[in-house]
Amino acid sequence: MRERVGRPPRAPSLAELEARLAAARSRAGLRRLAAALRGDDRAGARALLRACERTLAEQRRLDALFALRERLRRAGVRLVAGVDEVGVGPLAGPVVAAAVVLGDDVDLPGLDDSKRLSAAVRERLAREIRRRAVAWAVGEVQPAEIDRLNVYRAALEAMRRAVLGLAVAPDHLLVDARRIPGVDAPQTALVDGDACDGSIAAASIVAKVHRDALMERLDRRFPGYGFAKHKGYATREHLRALRVLGPSGVHRRSFAPVLQLSLAIAP
Repeated sequence: MRERVGRPPRAPSLAELEARLAAARSRAGLRRLAAALRGDDRAGARALLRACERTLAEQRRLDALFALRERLRRAGVRLVAGVDEVGVGPLAGPVVAAAVVLGDDVDLPGLDDSKRLSAAVRERLAREIRRRAVAWAVGEVQPAEIDRLNVYRAALEAMRRAVLGLAVAPDHLLVDARRIPGVDAPQTALVDGDACDGSIAAASIVAKVHRDALMERLDRRFPGYGFAKHKGYATREHLRALRVLGPSGVHRRSFAPVLQLSLAIAP
């Protein structure tokens, strides 16, 4: 009898490999897929391998961003909140802070310091952060309060309000470069925290998107200043509008360019 020879196993189609990549969630699954793709000479397979390796690299980057949180959690800390503020420098509008408590499963590819992201990416990530967070809250300090407190203390107050606004009490706070007065939870201040810690980066994104939306609404209430474009910062356009229109009801009267103009036009 002639010996029957079995057919070699069929190589998976590119569509099947693409579906496996889309469905892969665990690092082990991605590594297995990458190992299978390295032996495939098809151009499409090489493209999928590059995508797989980018996904693995992004997971390693996110692991580094959450390394401190994981050390705290291994030490028994259950709920870790990241806290950050935006809007210290502008001449108009509030200081806004956010506090964010993320859950166990952090699936936020692209998470980074809000200043490094485009507006579209920030808005997408803010939606995901708010949807996935165990709790999140924002705190605002308005221009009149900023003038009364000074902007440094106003930023601390905005962060305090954000933390106290959380629906759960955090066990530990990770804060961008400062300590928040008036809260009970232990705190760790991280220099450049929004760039090196994932929880703080998430808070920076939520705060930035919230404040930008506020400034767009203020642009409709106070037309002519360009708030929707420059968000209250001292751009050439903004300073020109200030000279023409004078300060609005949401300008910070204690800030030098606004104060000098107010003194110049005082009766």
